[in-house]
Amino acid sequence: MNRLQGYGVITIRTVFIGIRKSRAKTEINEKESKMLKRVFTGGLIVMILMLGITVSAADLPKQKICPLMIEEEIDLEDFEIVVYKGVKILMCCSTCKKMWAQNPDYYAVVSVKEAPQLKGVVSKEIKPMKQLFCPVYTDTRVHPKSPSMEYEGKKVYFCKDRAKKRFEANPAKYAKNLK
Repeated sequence: MNRLQGYGVITIRTVFIGIRKSRAKTEINEKESKMLKRVFTGGLIVMILMLGITVSAADLPKQKICPLMIEEEIDLEDFEIVVYKGVKILMCCSTCKKMWAQNPDYYAVVSVKEAPQLKGVVSKEIKPMKQLFCPVYTDTRVHPKSPSMEYEGKKVYFCKDRAKKRFEANPAKYAKNLK
């Protein structure tokens, strides 16, 4: 009986030690498994983001100049996108994006040179005004709804109210820019 009891104790002890060892291995495996899942998931997310950036960059038009501030090149690290009738147009800044929203149909018509991707979607009904640019900020476009005033019997348009105020303060300085 002692032999059996001893055997039983050894067996129970051996099984208990075996369970403890396998549990330790299981815990290590679970920790490794969690770590591998995190690494794999993180790598997958990075790959998806990189793929998304690549696809987005490939989808951008080959436009180099802002259609509203025509002396501004598009900085591909810092730009705004406007979608007009399904066509992406790049803007140099958020100010131009806001300006575009004021009269997108008109701006599309006068911006085909800077944004050739607009050719197929612009209105044929809208005609450009004679004055295309602000006399104060000479590289910035104006539109029929822009702030305006009468000057020497002609209506003069400005890209923003501040430009109009500057013109009013010193018309001789800016009148030469009227074309």
